[in-house]
Amino acid sequence: MKIKIGSRESKLAVIQSRMVMDAIARTVPEAELELVTMKTTGDRILDKTLDQIGGKGLFVKELDQALRDGRADFTVHSLKDMPMEVPEDLPLAAFSKRADPRDALALPEGVTELDPSKPIGCSSRRRQLQLKALFPQMDVKPVRGNVQTRLKKLQDGEFSALVLAAAGLKRLGLEDRISRYFSPEEMLPAAGQGILAVQTRQGVDTACLAGVHDPDAACCALAERAFVRALDGGCSSPVAAYAVVEGETLTLTGLYVSPDETVVRKDSLSGPRTAAETLGETLADKLKKGT
Repeated sequence: MKIKIGSRESKLAVIQSRMVMDAIARTVPEAELELVTMKTTGDRILDKTLDQIGGKGLFVKELDQALRDGRADFTVHSLKDMPMEVPEDLPLAAFSKRADPRDALALPEGVTELDPSKPIGCSSRRRQLQLKALFPQMDVKPVRGNVQTRLKKLQDGEFSALVLAAAGLKRLGLEDRISRYFSPEEMLPAAGQGILAVQTRQGVDTACLAGVHDPDAACCALAERAFVRALDGGCSSPVAAYAVVEGETLTLTGLYVSPDETVVRKDSLSGPRTAAETLGETLADKLKKGT
């Protein structure tokens, strides 16, 4: 039994794919696992922001094709980097247990305070908008590239600090680069942040993913993605969503920002975990209408 796992070729993507492979190996010890790495269009174009080059879909296009032509049986993604619309023939088959969902601030090594003469680096409109409220005196500028590339730009003096996902830094063994965490109340995370998604093509047996899939993370992912989808939130949109499951109850917090960014609303809604997607859609409608 051979199982081929498709992954972006960045160090973080490979680490995350190997985490999934390890879980599969524990479930199906006899399986022969192969990692298939590739560079995506989004990895190649680093001189433009995502909204200028076509959005998050550029990080999955090549991986989707690998699934369709059989070069991979499963692909592994950071859920926060996936488009909200998933092709019908390429369903999401598993969601990993959620790692730290928070955003984190990284300062240059040996530095303890922000330098107001240099910008904070982050490409996400969601982060940029919330950073402006937290640090109104600081400029915020886009930064592209993998985590190591961004940290080198930080160390070379291009930025005062970076904002990165805590989960990614921890998976890379770079937790010591975190100067402070932003609580979800300070900076609402991206939908799916901290969760890995495993995608496949229709007809593939997914029993081997039993050790990967986490039901709580799946409920949170469905609610968060439904919220963003209902607001037509793409990669250039600052909308955000974060859900927590306690027993049979799911509580979703969402951030709505009007297209011209003059209206910003945040609210929470609780309900049964079995109605995760409905909760996401209902909260989105409520925030959009301001009711």
